[in-house]
Amino acid sequence: MNMNLKTLCYAVLSIGLLWGMTSCGGGGSDTPANTPENPDTPEKPEIPSVPESDAFVKGADISWVTEMEKKGHKFYNAAGEERECTALMKELGLGAVRLRVWVDPKEHDNWCNKEDLLVKAKRAKNLGMDVMVDFHYSDWWADPGQQHKPASWKGLGLADLKKALADHTKEVLQALKEAGVTPKWVQVGNEIRPGMLWDEDKALSGASWDIKANEVKEMEWTSTEVKYPMNWANLGAFVATGYEAVKSVFADAIVIVHLDNGYDNGLYTWFFDELKKNGGKWDMIGMSIYPYWTMQEHSDYTAERTISECISNVNKVVARYNCDVMIVETGMQCANGNGKLADASTLAAGKTTLARLLSDCREKTSGRCKGVFYWEPECKPGWYGYALGAFTEEGRPTVIMDAFKN
Repeated sequence: MNMNLKTLCYAVLSIGLLWGMTSCGGGGSDTPANTPENPDTPEKPEIPSVPESDAFVKGADISWVTEMEKKGHKFYNAAGEERECTALMKELGLGAVRLRVWVDPKEHDNWCNKEDLLVKAKRAKNLGMDVMVDFHYSDWWADPGQQHKPASWKGLGLADLKKALADHTKEVLQALKEAGVTPKWVQVGNEIRPGMLWDEDKALSGASWDIKANEVKEMEWTSTEVKYPMNWANLGAFVATGYEAVKSVFADAIVIVHLDNGYDNGLYTWFFDELKKNGGKWDMIGMSIYPYWTMQEHSDYTAERTISECISNVNKVVARYNCDVMIVETGMQCANGNGKLADASTLAAGKTTLARLLSDCREKTSGRCKGVFYWEPECKPGWYGYALGAFTEEGRPTVIMDAFKN
């Protein structure tokens, strides 16, 4: 995620075929990606159950932690005792961390490069925590408003572009292997609703629809002309290339394809039908769900409705694609509009909402939602202007984090 996630464009189809592959990828429908329709999806799909002993994961993306440490931030438990952040997450009841990796963030002080990833991943491993690796395939943020190609990959032909993607994936994962870290999950792309590795040349682009210039985040372009053309064949190939690269290093790693707006079943049906049709592969579907942002974008939504529709979507995609789901990002309001800690009622509401999300994912998905990750809970009010962390300015957990204790 990166703070403001806005654009919507999707179409929806219906299929009646089961998957006959070891991964969830393959096959699909023929509806164009820019033709929105509403599928008739059963309200109560049959969900294959799993053993009750299958562990439900509670985790957090704490990718900012080394940068925060470098800038003097410290972390404390509720008793005021100083803790290293990863250890504090475990103390708070979390069993896994999610860590993003950028290709060459030299213009951003090299945070979240391969070396920085290794520092954080080894901390988790030494604490007995599971690790999720989140490949952005960009030099900086990749999210629904921006999926920019790494600078060193620009100008490459399609074959060389896929090779660069595979080589980067394998290089990072091999470094983890040599450090004794075995990631349990690996994301191929981050919130790739609009595709990945955008290019102005259609033959090289991996956009999932025709991206207009004025839809691109933080560029201040006003033109409505197509900037990055749609090419689903490339997008499917990029995802499949990443999938195979992951498996070549860690055969048992669970490969995740991740979208935002987890409440929107139309989006997920359109995207994964198209990805399957174009040869994409995945083992698990990752969702972002942020009731705060949903309510900002849709005045008729409440936190309760957002979660209810997310759980419905989880059950529908499980039935349609027969693969597990993970909430890989969520967050609750922790800061006010002035960048200060929110009031007690807002924090209490965040705890209640997070507790409901955890409970519903665990109890209302027949065991197929495998867990929930909070995005950057260690983030303090005012840190890069982000408002959905879960810590105080002094570095202590707020009551929001108490939701993970149950």
